[in-house]
Amino acid sequence: MLPDQIKTFREMVTLKDGVHVLLRPMVKEDRPHLDELYAPIGEDDMRYFRENVKDGTILQKWCDALDYGSILPVLALVKDRAVGSGSLHFFHGPKRHIGEVRLFLAKDFRKRGLGMKIIHVLIDFARKQGLSTLIAEVIADKTKVVRAFEQMGFTPRCTLEDYFMFPDGECSDIVFLTLRLKPREDEF
Repeated sequence: MLPDQIKTFREMVTLKDGVHVLLRPMVKEDRPHLDELYAPIGEDDMRYFRENVKDGTILQKWCDALDYGSILPVLALVKDRAVGSGSLHFFHGPKRHIGEVRLFLAKDFRKRGLGMKIIHVLIDFARKQGLSTLIAEVIADKTKVVRAFEQMGFTPRCTLEDYFMFPDGECSDIVFLTLRLKPREDEF
């Protein structure tokens, strides 16, 4: 897909409880949406982020440096409130056929089916971009999240011991999952 096609993408989804959510790619003007999505999160959720999403300069950098060829971020909006985000991360060189999916949901939108809807959109984007494999890394004790990825077709490949280090230095195992988007050349 071309960047203009990505920018104009919109999908309205309905959650199990009837709430309508708009899924669309993040644009430069979404800084206020990022503030409202990440400002309320507590220390329990902050532990899982790779960057400090409470730092406004990081959020501004995300908006200013949008490059859909490297990272395709998707926002979930209810009316005008951001309630979740997902992203498809592209690799280069020998891993250019692989993408990684990441997800964050506001607490009041967890366990409502929104995460699966966002991941489905990211899978569709990955297919349109010609990727053959998607990967996801999930903290091993988040068994319901692992099961949700399995329901979407992801396969757990291994558990990496002490792979994720929290800010306090504690480590956690990660379940490494993959989803094949294209059959292998020798399959028919």
